[in-house]
Amino acid sequence: MMAMPHPSAPKPTATRKDVARLAGVSTAVVSYVVNGSKNVSPATAAKVRDAIAVLGYRPNAAARALKLGSSEMLGMIVPDATNPFFAALSHAVEVVAAERGYALLIANSAGSLATERRHLGNFAGRRLDGVFLSSVLFEPDLRDLEAAEIPAVLLNHSTESPGFDSVGVDLRGGAKLAVEHLVEHGHRKIGLIMGTNTGGDLDAREVGWREAIEAAGLQAGPVMRGPFSREGGYQAGRWLLNEADRPTAVFASSDLQAVGLLLACHQAGVRVPEDLAIVSFDGSPEAEYSWPPLSTVAQPVEEMARAAVEALVGDGGHRRNRTFPPALIRRTSCGC
Repeated sequence: MMAMPHPSAPKPTATRKDVARLAGVSTAVVSYVVNGSKNVSPATAAKVRDAIAVLGYRPNAAARALKLGSSEMLGMIVPDATNPFFAALSHAVEVVAAERGYALLIANSAGSLATERRHLGNFAGRRLDGVFLSSVLFEPDLRDLEAAEIPAVLLNHSTESPGFDSVGVDLRGGAKLAVEHLVEHGHRKIGLIMGTNTGGDLDAREVGWREAIEAAGLQAGPVMRGPFSREGGYQAGRWLLNEADRPTAVFASSDLQAVGLLLACHQAGVRVPEDLAIVSFDGSPEAEYSWPPLSTVAQPVEEMARAAVEALVGDGGHRRNRTFPPALIRRTSCGC
């Protein structure tokens, strides 16, 4: 009597020879189809793809990478994967990378320099084809990638970085846009909720805020500092609202901070925008669906993603720093 296979026994893995046998072609033809070669007739290619579907064949990624000299994999490190802005940016990069045949491996540094460096070493060891780094530092250490000869693009990076491609947005100009708009609404005291960074460096958004205040002939309002998070904005908002001489308007350096500020305002009975006008920075979906909807200086996420992928795997081959202009999106929170 024939023994029946155990129902949980693993299904044998289909091989390239199995696909060739079922499709009635050589293993070389199977390889051509898998690798996207144009040297196979459409009818034959269709037979091979049908056989692949029937057998559930999956090419050996390691062997393919060895043959092609490419892992067809890119890496991306972000400082906060839970932040809607970085989620949108990662998604945009993934979409553009897929158009060029690359998969994207995303790692979260959680705002930690040690974690960022660990991810960089891990990516270098995996021999990826390139890495996008949204660093916690303005001048990150890329020695691991350089030693492994893996190209990198500094993404969401707005300062000049000689020797590296970088893609970012004009933070200083965006902050000036926000403040100038609040001045147009008649505000004479405009505060700032400024996010903190690991290196303690001066952020260009603070520079732009101060320059716009001075250009309008106003006295700089209070500056409240905290993490680029809802909690950071909430705590900064509580401090701000307890100020004896409270400003009538605030520029928040991120949408998430502004969302936290909104909660602090609601709890304190402060009306937005009647008692306190708010403009934030990023242009994330969170800003549109807060209450009231946030006026925000939006970063062009899709354009930034496309420029970053082009710099990493395109045909340019030269180093340059791309800085995109942001755009002010007017909603209810500023009084529009």
